[in-house]
Amino acid sequence: MGGLTADQALKELKTLTLENDIYIGGKRVVNGKNTKTKFTEKDLPEIRELLDRQRTWWPSSKEKNYSLMPAQADHYRSEVLKGELEAKLRFLNKSLKAPKDAQAHLEQNRIVVSKSENGDQYNIAELLKYYDRHHGYESDIHLKPVLLQPVREDSQVVKDEKKKLEELTRQTVNYRVQDKTYSLKASELVKHATVSKDMKTTIDTVDLKNRIAEINRSQSTLNKDYTFKTHSGSVISVKGESYGWALDVDKETKRIRDAFEKGKPSVRAYYVYGVGYSTYGIGYHNTTNHGIGDTYAEVSIKEQRIWVYKNGQLKVTTHVVTGRHDTHEDTPKGVWYIMYKESPSTLEGSEAGNPHYSVKVDYWAPFTMSGCGFHDASWRQNWASDAYLKHGSGGCVNTPPKVMKTVYDNLSQNDPVVIY
Repeated sequence: MGGLTADQALKELKTLTLENDIYIGGKRVVNGKNTKTKFTEKDLPEIRELLDRQRTWWPSSKEKNYSLMPAQADHYRSEVLKGELEAKLRFLNKSLKAPKDAQAHLEQNRIVVSKSENGDQYNIAELLKYYDRHHGYESDIHLKPVLLQPVREDSQVVKDEKKKLEELTRQTVNYRVQDKTYSLKASELVKHATVSKDMKTTIDTVDLKNRIAEINRSQSTLNKDYTFKTHSGSVISVKGESYGWALDVDKETKRIRDAFEKGKPSVRAYYVYGVGYSTYGIGYHNTTNHGIGDTYAEVSIKEQRIWVYKNGQLKVTTHVVTGRHDTHEDTPKGVWYIMYKESPSTLEGSEAGNPHYSVKVDYWAPFTMSGCGFHDASWRQNWASDAYLKHGSGGCVNTPPKVMKTVYDNLSQNDPVVIY
């Protein structure tokens, strides 16, 4: 603008065309549209000030460059063109090699550090910052190339990762299942682990899951045989049916994995499942009498009698009639549980010689999903000890009406029912 007046300089600036091409390291990455500057009369005072600063005491041919931004903001360069630059950089990065960070990880109980590798992807965040500082009002915009840099092996990040993994290898989680506690040591059960950039640990659960499955096999009771001491003192084995519990190995493994990753020292078993009316493991809190506990109902098919115990005390015993034997409607043997209680109730179903029936009872306590349970049978005339052979029930335990209320009152939901 040497030799021009302020008005002449403003006129030149108003007519100046900006090509808006963006170059990185000499390579054009954005071909922007041509625009005019936003200089107006409002910028005249600033131009006069710059021209005044050009004046020297002595004549001089030395050139000086000055920076002047118009008062009216140019949204094309600050917003549109910047957006095009960011989009182009993201597109270019898709075909460029990303840098690979060095990372500490646990491998077969040993902490190792992977090597870092350089890449050729652009550091978009830094280039956009550079653009904000230097886009100015030159016709073209030239930026220095800035590439993404990997995390190096000797960085503080890797040192922190190693420290985190060292802490993990020293951890022990005490896992309590019923009345037993298992000390689960990371040094034995965690062979592989990594640490993320936000310092969260992620472990491989293969060995941990195998250990939980082993605990489940040794301690769970679902579908296993129970050792049971009868009223007469004889010890028998009874197959577990609906009664029993097992650990959900997948969910419990995840809980213990989380305990290791978060540094939690102890965990109680929580995800326990069962079968039948309730899918929560029935009997988990019974640790006495081989898992049956001291409150249960005992049913002897041979003796046609039941005994109901509460906290180890015999509350009631009575003769009963079980399922009819000659038509294979025997009351099913095994260890079941009281699903629920209902008084009064209407029983509906089928039996030999009567495909559809509906009968009202005063008390009903079922223990199988197929509809077997304890109930009074006011219609029954034959209560003989051998009645079940040819004149038994459809599978239920028919209980004399005069004693059924006592039986009912001493039964609770989820109580074991041992039938042999």
